[in-house]
Amino acid sequence: MKNIITTIDQWAIDQPEALAYQSETASYSYQLLQQWSDNLAQYLAKQTAAKTPIVVFGELEFEMITSFIGAAKSGHAYIPIESNTPLDRIQLILDVAQPALVLSVLPWPEELATEIPVVTPTELAQIFKTEQTQIELQPVKDDETFYIIFTSGTTGVPKGVQISHDNLLSFTNWDLQDFGIQPGMRFLSQAPYSFDLSVMSVYPALCSGGTLIPMEKAVINDFKKLFSFLPSLDLEIWVSTPSFMDICLMEKTFDGEHVPSLKIFQFCGEELTRKTAEELIRRFPNAKIFNTYGPTEATVAMTLIEVTAEVLDQYDRVPIGYIKEDTEVLIYDEDQLAAPGEAGEIVIKGPSVSKGYLHNPEKTAAAFFEIDGVPAYHTGDAGRLQTDGLLLYEGRIDFQVKLHGFRIELEDIDHHLEHVSYVKQATVVPKYQDHKVQQLVAYVVANDNDFEKAYQLTKAIKEELAEGVMDYMIPQKFVYVNQLPRTANGKIDRKRLINEVNS
Repeated sequence: MKNIITTIDQWAIDQPEALAYQSETASYSYQLLQQWSDNLAQYLAKQTAAKTPIVVFGELEFEMITSFIGAAKSGHAYIPIESNTPLDRIQLILDVAQPALVLSVLPWPEELATEIPVVTPTELAQIFKTEQTQIELQPVKDDETFYIIFTSGTTGVPKGVQISHDNLLSFTNWDLQDFGIQPGMRFLSQAPYSFDLSVMSVYPALCSGGTLIPMEKAVINDFKKLFSFLPSLDLEIWVSTPSFMDICLMEKTFDGEHVPSLKIFQFCGEELTRKTAEELIRRFPNAKIFNTYGPTEATVAMTLIEVTAEVLDQYDRVPIGYIKEDTEVLIYDEDQLAAPGEAGEIVIKGPSVSKGYLHNPEKTAAAFFEIDGVPAYHTGDAGRLQTDGLLLYEGRIDFQVKLHGFRIELEDIDHHLEHVSYVKQATVVPKYQDHKVQQLVAYVVANDNDFEKAYQLTKAIKEELAEGVMDYMIPQKFVYVNQLPRTANGKIDRKRLINEVNS
């Protein structure tokens, strides 16, 4: 495959009636995906300046996918924003991105006064169905940015990771080649589109004539509905974080007997624990279970290993896999290459490495560089590379963590917590179980207040904090102290608190 857009459109020519997307209530063909995205692309090309990004606002609707493809066809990068994102965070993203337009699949928040044109859901539906006068389009190609995903930033300002067409092509070709995916398979699409794990479903599915099966939050949050619903989906490829799988494994009937269609499991976004892997192998003996690894900045994932009983016999901690063919991993100890087999920082070098953060040259220069003219990225993850090419994960070298697959800068939460009116000082630390973050714990020096009970204060802090951060960034536990411990040079001693929480 040489081009994402032409590959997806080819399925509309070869198998126009094949389903690109099937929800609980509606099905949409590849032909419709092509028609709607073509109409949108023509509209965008006439309305907006080329190359400026476009925000797409919604959840997991088919119209989101169509908007992504339409934006790319018209030469625009797209920025997915979930509809439940706090208004403050949306504003920060808009300030950084300076988008040309907002396509609102779901209603755009009225409180956000913006000079950026907003296409309403009703207008968008009309654009999809209206044939436009044809002008020649210049779709996104080569090193041009295909999508931008905003991740947590240390200063409280989100960072926009720019992924080019060729970055996405490198990932998708590898995914379709190395995991045993066949044309026309049915993919679980559960991760929010603002989380790059979703890309592991979207483009491998659409580039192989597969069908995306969205699982809405309403279903996920209704345990009874989730498990009556799952067997009826005929899912063949499961893409999720290990945390979501842990929820599903709470249901005893979630196994190969009751959900026999499942052939391939792909995990990314956080560590796959040994316990989860063992249970999956037991329940789905005929399926292939893959662990993968990769930061958003290197396009979803770039290692894989099929997790088997033999692998678990050999390794106490599930390895993160073998590196994809077009990519190289280097292990650095400070500024030097580590000795073979020694631990150090994982540096990724290859064609799936991003060009950097949107409108943020300082952060880009700190994390991205070149080795022999090839893009490279400092992951901040610790690991060791075995002589047989297997990469082992050793945790974080800084204060960035993964919780339920979401990447969180602890300093980002600190920044927002310290702006809460009840808080004088605060710092957030992770509590681990089996090397995996289980919860975030906030240590808080509180301002004088009138609350009689600590839980009342906690409730008030959480409510105010929720105005600025995503719900997964809100600490689950609050510890109130008179002062925070300090290092010898006067900085808050986060490491000491991490040790305290995990002792």
